[in-house]
Amino acid sequence: MAKVVISGYYGFDNLGDEAVLFSILKTLRELRIGLRIEVLSNAPAKTAEIYKVTASNRWKLGDVYRALKDSDLLISGGGSLLQDVTGIKSLLYYLGVIWLARRLGKPVFFYAQGIGPVRSWLGRLAMRLVVNKVNFITVRDESSRRDLEEMGINRPCIQVTADPVLGLEEKFVDKTIGRAILEEAGLDLSIERKLVGVSVREWQGLTDYKKVVAEVCDKLTRLGYQVVFLPMHYPDDLKTSQEVVGLMEQPAAALSERYSVVEMASLIANMDLLIGMRLHALILAAVMHVPPVAVSYDPKIDRFMGLLGRTAATPADNPNFDDLWCAVEEILCEPWLAREELIQEVEPLRQRAQLTASLALELLDRTLSKAPQTAKYL
Repeated sequence: MAKVVISGYYGFDNLGDEAVLFSILKTLRELRIGLRIEVLSNAPAKTAEIYKVTASNRWKLGDVYRALKDSDLLISGGGSLLQDVTGIKSLLYYLGVIWLARRLGKPVFFYAQGIGPVRSWLGRLAMRLVVNKVNFITVRDESSRRDLEEMGINRPCIQVTADPVLGLEEKFVDKTIGRAILEEAGLDLSIERKLVGVSVREWQGLTDYKKVVAEVCDKLTRLGYQVVFLPMHYPDDLKTSQEVVGLMEQPAAALSERYSVVEMASLIANMDLLIGMRLHALILAAVMHVPPVAVSYDPKIDRFMGLLGRTAATPADNPNFDDLWCAVEEILCEPWLAREELIQEVEPLRQRAQLTASLALELLDRTLSKAPQTAKYL
């Protein structure tokens, strides 16, 4: 039975990356029954329990070596793994796993990665040396493809698909799960009281965007909307959410538990609008056909909103109340139009997201067909 290893930012209680893993596993399993999957995780026991996979400690070189040695393919991604904004150590870690896989003769597939920014000379050199040895690359947007080309990465085939989470379908999400959580938190779910979800995060010590978000949420509350803060990265986002609630004059709810991908998707599906900084809060909103409004802290936010034919409402480093409110008000005035336009934009992205898994399995099959007769087959 063929085996793949998946490397990414998994096991860190970041719901965005967990949603990526959830989506990759779901699509691969739908296309290839019986595929063996091992995930490199920060919390291997937890990852194994949640996703019913084999998992190894991503920090133990011996475990990583054994996982790759026993595999037929390394899937790197998805997510924004190859960037040095959060430090070069993270970039070098993921490139190191890729390098080790290639040294062991294993094919490497990039699964709808978001590339960059990579600004350091060392990071760009390492990218060029390692990524040019990858067998097949899929990226989640055109800008990522251009970033790779600008760094001199031109040997592997590069194809633009879409973020794995865009492959999820709204019709398979049970909204009653989210409703139960909201009711337990004291929210009024009568039809007259509409819900606005908010996803915020810390970013480089900035504070002004928190005040602007608080002002917009106050205005929404005065208009009769219920504001619900959704922590995507626990507990970091909870602390930020509580800080923004503390800046508000009107009441708002900050959900305080640690939620699964299924629970968060269901929570977002119950919203009428989502104001978000976290990329995968915005993506889950789009998938659930909930119009998203973005506060951008990173190029990946602008890239995603561009895929929807929109722009981010305001940047986190220079926030503007009028711009953010204008984007919110546009949706409030014609909610059905906003929803229908969103559905039209998301459908082709969903198809592209599901294509990524097919491309990965095609590479796996080509590898197995070229292997010696003693190799493991599907």
